[in-house]
Amino acid sequence: MSQSTENNGLTDFPRVGIVVGNPKPGSRTFQAAHHLAEQLAGRAPDPAVDLASFGSGLLDWSDAEVDAAVQTVRGLDLVIFASPTFKASYTGLLKVFLDRFPSNALDGVVAVPLMLGAGPGHALAPEVFLRPVLAELGASIPAKALYLIDTDHDRPEAYEPWLAASRGRIAAALNARRAAAGAPDQANEVPA
Repeated sequence: MSQSTENNGLTDFPRVGIVVGNPKPGSRTFQAAHHLAEQLAGRAPDPAVDLASFGSGLLDWSDAEVDAAVQTVRGLDLVIFASPTFKASYTGLLKVFLDRFPSNALDGVVAVPLMLGAGPGHALAPEVFLRPVLAELGASIPAKALYLIDTDHDRPEAYEPWLAASRGRIAAALNARRAAAGAPDQANEVPA
């Protein structure tokens, strides 16, 4: 791994990506996940997996492009899993993608569940529905899930309360992951 430097309370080592389960490519959900990744890691996510781009390939269990995306996500340190709220839960598009992961496939991956919705009535949806499936896959979820009103996706101040409460927990989980992996550079650990 490259030399670490602190950035927004997190070190710059993590491989950070987003997985977005909105049927509309380049959606507000995608923009929100991208913004959140930048706020947590100090740079754009790579990869940025917009599931809508796979089309019917998501339903083809032999699709090499989808399999490659699954393997890439499994190798990341930090992943924002994002979905709009559909019928009070996350989308079937995201569920079909997550179904491709074997048990504990996200073991050690730090995950952030993110959902957008039209109003506050579904604010618990990412905690109640998305978080458990990520935990079942073995992800470490050190902070509460984030729910945003979809019209606030482009307002940085809408993210601030969650970031203030969660950034340190996510940094600690990433530093623990790095330490568990035996990475030699521990000079820039983020204090708990």
